Amino acid sequence: MSEPTKEAVEAAIKGYKEPHLGRDLVAAHSIKGIEIEGGQVRIKVVLGFPAKTICAGIAKTLEEAVLAVEGVEMVQVDVTWEIKSHSVQKSLKPIDNIKNIIAVASGKGGVGKSTTAVNLALALSAEGARVGILDADIYGPSQPRMLGISGKPESKDGKSLEPMSSYDLQAMSIGFLIDEETPMIWRGPMVTQALEQLLNDTNWSDLDYLVIDLPPGTGDTQLTLAQKVPVSGAVIVTTPQDIALLDARKGLKMFQKVEVPVLGVVENMSTHICSACGHEEHIFGEGGGQKMSEQYGIDLLGSLPLNGHIREETDNGKPTVVAQPDSRVAEIYREIARKTAAKLSLQAKDYASKFPRIVIQNN
Repeated sequence: MSEPTKEAVEAAIKGYKEPHLGRDLVAAHSIKGIEIEGGQVRIKVVLGFPAKTICAGIAKTLEEAVLAVEGVEMVQVDVTWEIKSHSVQKSLKPIDNIKNIIAVASGKGGVGKSTTAVNLALALSAEGARVGILDADIYGPSQPRMLGISGKPESKDGKSLEPMSSYDLQAMSIGFLIDEETPMIWRGPMVTQALEQLLNDTNWSDLDYLVIDLPPGTGDTQLTLAQKVPVSGAVIVTTPQDIALLDARKGLKMFQKVEVPVLGVVENMSTHICSACGHEEHIFGEGGGQKMSEQYGIDLLGSLPLNGHIREETDNGKPTVVAQPDSRVAEIYREIARKTAAKLSLQAKDYASKFPRIVIQNN
């Protein structure tokens, strides 16, 4: 029996389209090594996104595909991941100790943006990434309550803050620095300055992703984020309701204007399932997120049901991804996280830190 060729093995690998990347692993440059020794084949796969819960499944699928190649007797597939820094707005450079910043935004309030942001962060962490979350809603901070964090952050040098910690997340919010019921009666410039300080004066520790939970709308905070914060990508949260979709489109266009890639849209409260009889109903409309994704050529990252447990768990300081990790809702959040990170992994890498800065002056 003749020894299998590398071309035949690659052709078999190309037959598997990785669902989160939307392409085969050869096209995604995830195949980092193919070794052939007689009838034994060893394949090294390095994904660009955290994939703790699906690595075994990918390995098994590839093993079965390559075993079908003539001459192959044994296949060993090693699947890991490596998260790189990705490009940001042209005028900015990445922040030290943060590889990628993902902004979670919505056009209007009440669509479940903060709940989506915290569960997205927790899901990225569950998939094996080092994750932080920054609560950028100065007027209505909700992450301290959602993460069940009390107390104030430490400052070892009197200048910077140590991030708070909960469920392996690093977290920072204005809510850690004030009483929960104290209103922030501030004008716009004070709010934007507070956001910059919370981001830059926090000692984030080697983060793969920092999720920023933005306030609703397209105002001062969003403009500051676009102009001064190096964002790798944005996620838009909406409900199927026409009014919510109208505002979500404004948020999407804002990011497009400031050259921040929109990684996709999350449709929240897509259906309601009656707890008494199990009847499913689209009470806020149907298919709005899908239509928006098709209209603007962006991915629909996932659709979440209107579920009382999601609200109860975040109110009690234990979001669904950690409260019910094996539930269907937690699996949807993890799928959204994998799709978000996979979409980001296909973008241009950031190589600025690898090259010296060259300045040309006319004297």
